[in-house]
Amino acid sequence: MSTLTIEASATKVWFDEYNLWVHLSDGRQLSVPLEYFPRLLNASSAQKEKYVLSGNGTGIHWEEIDEDISVPGLLIGKKDLTFYNRKK
Repeated sequence: MSTLTIEASATKVWFDEYNLWVHLSDGRQLSVPLEYFPRLLNASSAQKEKYVLSGNGTGIHWEEIDEDISVPGLLIGKKDLTFYNRKK
């Protein structure tokens, strides 16, 4: 894993109709399809907005929908395990 991936941390999270957006502390913005995270895809707008940045921004947590996303994982293209399971 590169240093840029390990040191990446989120400062803000938002959504459009199809994507999760993450603003990183180094100024980058990352867009990830909601399809990669079925819990987020199926969550209401209100549920999506109830996130907590954990680990100094290295993790994003949604208590109400039981979703946890690693920011370094996003940067290397990891998807939710349910995404992989439904593609079989």
